[in-house]
Amino acid sequence: MFCGEFKRSSYSRFEQQDHEVLLTMARRYMEAQPAEPYTFRISSTDGLKRDLEYRYNMNMSIRFDKLENGQFIYACAKLWSDEETELPFSLSCYGPVTIFVNGKLAYQANIEEEVFPERRSWFRLKLQAGWNHFVWQFMKTGTGCGAKFGSGSIKGFPLHFIVPFGEAEGAEGILYTSPIAERRLEYAASSLLASDSRVSWYPRMTWNEEELLQLASERIFGLSRGRAMLAWTSVIAQQAGRYRLSGQCKGKLLLICNGMSYKANISESSNEVSTFELELQLVEGTNDLFMWMIEQNGHGFRWDRLRSLEEEARGGVVVLEPQLPVQVEGYSGSLLYSGPYAEPFSIEKTLELQNMAALHPCEGGASYWRVDAPNSFVRPFAERTHFGRWNYPLGVTLYGLLRLENEEAHQYAHAHIACCSSYNNYAYWDAEQFGAPGINHQLVGMDSLDDCGSFGATMLYANSLQPLDGAEELAARIAHYISDEQSRLDDGTLYRIKGSTNFMKDTMWCDDLYMSVPFLVRYFLMTGDERYINDAAHQLLQYKKYLFEPALRIMHHVYDLKFNAQNGAYWGRGNGWVLFSLAELLRHIEASHPRREELLDMFRELSEGYLGLQDGCGLWHQVLNDHESYEESSCTSMFAYAFAIGVQQGWYENAAPYISSVRKAWTGLMQRAIDEDGNVYGVCRGSGFAHHSYYYKYDLMPRLNDTHGIGIIMLAGIETGQMEKWLRQQSANDQEVRS
Repeated sequence: MFCGEFKRSSYSRFEQQDHEVLLTMARRYMEAQPAEPYTFRISSTDGLKRDLEYRYNMNMSIRFDKLENGQFIYACAKLWSDEETELPFSLSCYGPVTIFVNGKLAYQANIEEEVFPERRSWFRLKLQAGWNHFVWQFMKTGTGCGAKFGSGSIKGFPLHFIVPFGEAEGAEGILYTSPIAERRLEYAASSLLASDSRVSWYPRMTWNEEELLQLASERIFGLSRGRAMLAWTSVIAQQAGRYRLSGQCKGKLLLICNGMSYKANISESSNEVSTFELELQLVEGTNDLFMWMIEQNGHGFRWDRLRSLEEEARGGVVVLEPQLPVQVEGYSGSLLYSGPYAEPFSIEKTLELQNMAALHPCEGGASYWRVDAPNSFVRPFAERTHFGRWNYPLGVTLYGLLRLENEEAHQYAHAHIACCSSYNNYAYWDAEQFGAPGINHQLVGMDSLDDCGSFGATMLYANSLQPLDGAEELAARIAHYISDEQSRLDDGTLYRIKGSTNFMKDTMWCDDLYMSVPFLVRYFLMTGDERYINDAAHQLLQYKKYLFEPALRIMHHVYDLKFNAQNGAYWGRGNGWVLFSLAELLRHIEASHPRREELLDMFRELSEGYLGLQDGCGLWHQVLNDHESYEESSCTSMFAYAFAIGVQQGWYENAAPYISSVRKAWTGLMQRAIDEDGNVYGVCRGSGFAHHSYYYKYDLMPRLNDTHGIGIIMLAGIETGQMEKWLRQQSANDQEVRS
């Protein structure tokens, strides 16, 4: 359904004000997907870990080596859903498993599933809007006890569970009980399970009474003679001035605040806890305090109070309370900790650790911020559906925002990409510690071109406009993957040797030209290494060899190597990726390149084929040669984008039909695919493939505001405007010559 059928279109509101249409689209997207940072939660290294398939390994026979047959273990957690929905899950059983969701039976493994731990069951579960409470019931038998449970869509839905109650409520993870002698059906309700005082819970998330007698850094790190530990907190001062910090410590204490260092005046050789006082100069607003604790015969720091000296001189009292420098779910303390180190850092190097993307160069290897809880670290999680995530449709969306002449859009897109690039080294470390990272999951689990090429190309474009932390290192990793790891045929053609399902194995998709060629082009532009642009040219010409349909002069969507056959379906967006990628390559390939003329011939031949399939409203269809299939916005945009570039670059011998086509396409998009509020219609959802057109026509339905289309529609509008500007300039030049 298109906007013109039920709501005023952008064309009706803005008429020929193309830039206003694009700004409205961009602002709607940015408002719907606010630029909010990652959510920080604590996780225990003693907890149940996820693997790179985003399933928690709940093998209770390993957790309890004396577990007896017939005993039960219960586990519980909660999972957030923005709306009422149904999501895919995956289960492998070590023994009998029953799953309850929101107090109701949701799934029970059958007798065959429970005896084959390597088998996997896929199913969907209904979730309500808000928090959903999961309870797992495991029984120990001769085969084992527990399960692997998690996402049924690794790339699309990399879920993590949340601790549902207790002092660590809000932490990442799943709680589980010690063994219980009999089944307790009432535990299906997680509230009853949580309130049962007879139950012991794991992993341990709080300190015992003996540990609480120690200073925080001692119970976190133990004794590390001669080593330094770091704590970080912040205070908010209503006014600038002098303040007195008092407290207790053991060992040396060095404090850094607002670029100044302070040393506590205490006995360095004492084995006892000593009191101290320091005068600090605070600024109005937030003040970050870093405390270096260096062990002599022990180490630690305990906050007492921070009082305003100016206010005390006037007979008043202002006491400032420490607070976390960043919000961390599942933790009620006020300090973060790091260490151990051989010695304290300089002021400048200490302040670098305020960057939450930075790993810490601790003794024994890289580390990160810890909290005052047993074996617990701070971890970032990408919990927004869009902002801060890395996936290929978002790569196209952000490319559109970056090409728009609008500073707000540029800053938004740059901030999104910077989250991904700057945290990339952290994400790999996170996976090493916890089995699967909370961010950048497609990069850490990179095993396809979808995972890297599209977003990587946009990252390189953004980096050329404004340098991004980590971008060049990440780009080198992607280049290595595409060039040296991604599967290729003997002739060097990229293909998919595996897939998320068996029928996708050994296939070649039009889509993968966009997932490879633009990145290879931009990596060539950055490095000057011609093998990357040569590879880009090779891929386009090879894909034509396998997928081109001469009778129509367009491309099949997929070549299936299992049958040595094209799939016989001419999917709109798949063809759009081809022409889009070809235009991106031709814009940057040198005129002297030996394969440029072949590529130009391919561009012209495909352009002729697509031109003949445009409908009377200016749009192309989901199945290109079937105008009974729906008008599809993303392929329309890609054809218009490439045609407009071809006109400006002089690639057509007769440009007039393509100029007319671009104008009709953009007008059609404004009239039928973009409403007055900037919502986007008619964009096909992400696809699989089939050996017939019915799948594309009837199963792949359009979605409102799908990210496969938002950015590319903006790009089409931008290039249409650039073409019109170029044509006006050409006309002015011709008039000047004639005069």
